[in-house]
Amino acid sequence: METGSEHERRRYGDGGCELMAAWAQEFERVRPLIEAALEYSDGTHTIDDVREFIATGRAQLWPGKTAVVVTEIVHYPQRKTCNGWLAAGDNAELAEMYKSIEAWAKAAGCKRATIIGRRGWAKTYLADYGYTPKWVTFSKDI
Repeated sequence: METGSEHERRRYGDGGCELMAAWAQEFERVRPLIEAALEYSDGTHTIDDVREFIATGRAQLWPGKTAVVVTEIVHYPQRKTCNGWLAAGDNAELAEMYKSIEAWAKAAGCKRATIIGRRGWAKTYLADYGYTPKWVTFSKDI
């Protein structure tokens, strides 16, 4: 964990590679950003759910200086995917953070990275077919 970018070194949630006190401190620091992102989650998770997922290694916390990303590894039958399901903060920093996240995901055996975001991230033709977008998934093979 000592190599790589600052964001790679500051990832938490993979079974204790960092001290719990450091993890808890970083979580509390970025908690307002996570809570802001949860406002758009349609009630799928609470802040306590997110904390538990990260603490148990089910999700990964990527704290930046002014941004945060929460990822999870999804095991589909035909591929392993890193899914970014919560993100908030400075867009320029988020863009930089995803470079480290993608590199980590690839090293973890993921073949795709996905990002779930609110509909403002992109426009879609699905409304013409009767769909009401609640979130959008962006996908990139890695």
